[in-house]
Amino acid sequence: METTVVEAAATAQDFSFFALFMQADWVVKAVMGILAFMSLWSWAIAIDKWLSLRGAHARARAFEADFWSGRSLDSLSDEYAKRPRDAFGRVFAAALREWSGRGPGSRVSRAANAEAARELSRMENGLGVLASIGSSAVFIGLFGTVWGIMNSFRAIAVSHDTNLAVVAPGIAEALFATALGLLAAIPAVIFFNALSSNLGHYATRLESFADELSALADREGGK
Repeated sequence: METTVVEAAATAQDFSFFALFMQADWVVKAVMGILAFMSLWSWAIAIDKWLSLRGAHARARAFEADFWSGRSLDSLSDEYAKRPRDAFGRVFAAALREWSGRGPGSRVSRAANAEAARELSRMENGLGVLASIGSSAVFIGLFGTVWGIMNSFRAIAVSHDTNLAVVAPGIAEALFATALGLLAAIPAVIFFNALSSNLGHYATRLESFADELSALADREGGK
């Protein structure tokens, strides 16, 4: 008879995500809200950075194909350096400022590499947020879980009853906070690693171009 009552009470409980949120303590609700915001934020950053890097790689391919096509530096300067539209154009413009001043190759190299570093630093914006979400979301969710379990124990103490109908809602709310923490952290870590690798390939490409400009300046200076 007691088993039947417990099963009926447990069945009557609504364990949908919305119900778990509405039934949760205000602290657990705040944790869930923070985690939902962090998850949406990480997705927004990831999509924005992926589109940005995709465009950057396409422009880099077009620039390199044009740069090594045999055109004169004056022609390339008129098209890319006077109104630079991307990182490669700005590195090229920075190198030309020293080149046109008949500076040595070392000065061209420093100017190009400094501009490349600034461009890469600008492109890294947002990756730190993904890293922070990936490392902290699980612990924020764990805090919500601990708080929810504490509330479950309080409910047991007040009701002097340990049956499933009393314990299950609080435990479900607590575990829901952990699930949201994992839902925010796992994609953020994947996004961070994938975007960091992609940006690393772009950085190698840009730094190699800066070194090639320095080598060209040395050859021109040695003539």
